[in-house]
Amino acid sequence: EFPNLFSQEDLTAVNEQIFKAAQGAGINTGVMSEMYKFFISRCRANLHLVICLSPIGEAFRRRLRMFPALVTCCTLDSFSAWPKAALRSVAHRFLGSEDLNDEVKSGI
Repeated sequence: EFPNLFSQEDLTAVNEQIFKAAQGAGINTGVMSEMYKFFISRCRANLHLVICLSPIGEAFRRRLRMFPALVTCCTLDSFSAWPKAALRSVAHRFLGSEDLNDEVKSGI
């Protein structure tokens, strides 16, 4: 969580949007802190981000110091370059049964 991420106006709009879902989940909709906890729990359960950063250099280390949640609340995966044959194999495996036009297929 990031403190002061939302203005009061933003929180009011969020509460209006999640009111029915919170009510259905048995949340006390009259308490702003309960509504916010419900909103954050829904975000944690449903929001997934992919952030691509180069791990080389000072910029990466600076970002990690500025945003420690990038380490403590994330899964870090490192990938090396894939051989062309492997990329083609994955593309054919997942796109082989798709109805693609010839121009798209030739690019795979």
